[in-house]
Amino acid sequence: MQTFDAVVVGAGAAGLFCASVAGQRGVRVLLLDHSAKVAEKIRISGGGRCNFTNRDIDPRAPQQHFVGDNPQFCRSALARYTPPQFLALLQRHGIAWHEKHKGQLFCDGSSQQIIDMLLLECAEGHVQHWQPCAVHEITHDAGGYRLATDRGLVRAPRLVIATGGLSIPQIGASDYGYRIARQFGLRVVPPRPALVPLTLGGDAWKPYAGLAGLALPVAVATGSGKARIQFHEDLLFTHRGLSGPAGLQISSYWREGMPLVVDLAPDVALATALAAAKHRSLKRVANELAQWLPARLAEAWTAQAPQLQRPINEVPDKALAQLADRLARWEITPTGTEGYRKAEVTAGGVDTRGLSSQTMESRQPGLYFIGEVVDVTGWLGGYNFQWAWSSAYCCAQALAAR
Repeated sequence: MQTFDAVVVGAGAAGLFCASVAGQRGVRVLLLDHSAKVAEKIRISGGGRCNFTNRDIDPRAPQQHFVGDNPQFCRSALARYTPPQFLALLQRHGIAWHEKHKGQLFCDGSSQQIIDMLLLECAEGHVQHWQPCAVHEITHDAGGYRLATDRGLVRAPRLVIATGGLSIPQIGASDYGYRIARQFGLRVVPPRPALVPLTLGGDAWKPYAGLAGLALPVAVATGSGKARIQFHEDLLFTHRGLSGPAGLQISSYWREGMPLVVDLAPDVALATALAAAKHRSLKRVANELAQWLPARLAEAWTAQAPQLQRPINEVPDKALAQLADRLARWEITPTGTEGYRKAEVTAGGVDTRGLSSQTMESRQPGLYFIGEVVDVTGWLGGYNFQWAWSSAYCCAQALAAR
């Protein structure tokens, strides 16, 4: 039986970073992963360029960009390891990066640069890395944790679970982390797909079913009162529903049965614009609408009412006002989501009430949870990777301190 100071299960973003930081602080670390490939989620992220963090993260107000039963939980970790600190690490490795928009930072090259950097950092910390290597059983006794693996028995006083969530099962995602949490008496907030395309159907969707590939900037909202959330992003029509940044962002807040309210022309006072067009134009309503909406979308909307297919100067004022109002408040209820297969992350996870926000240690002594397996879910745009780095760093510091 081999012994280590700590075992990290899961060689994704959080696991690699935690192992490297702890190893470089003198902790004898074993890093395990059942998959044959290292950090596949990093590799495919950001269109292959890895949107590795976001400049706009405000640790003082994590509820602005993070979802969970208690978004405030991530305040401490985000404050202790920040985007500038991760950028300093990239600079040390000579990795060039750029900002796209809304604080989103990407590699100039490929995502593989981030994976190679993390592996080098692990090597500097003398981390033992077994992959592929499945863990078949974990038990705990007075001596710590005992793991039965493909490569034999391993023992360590501290165990870190960094196995991610259920999203993208085709690259090896599983519920392993949740099973370990339950095994040791920890509550798991029911997981669900997040940052995922929404599906639509029925009569309400029929007029738009043929618009796949069409994209436009919108304001999309869901919820009511203090729970109402709105995003100003690009919306993409798909063969099965809605996606694009707007669809993905709102999906993290959407629940079954809740409607979406979409403003299809958020920067235009359509009622005023259409009233003015009526007094100067002989064009069809769809042709006028095409100044502010994609032509295919304008046609889909006007085709739903015969009077809107006439020249705009022949259309009653009331009908134009109603059209403008409907375009600004398009209410539609998704039938579901595309599921974990298309979800970028998993919402829900290990309940933060059972974890220390300072160290990520659970109520079960010596057992830690970091990254996506925890009930902390960030917005689209690098927020989830920063949570991985920050939670991993705090955990590694705690491992070294002990």
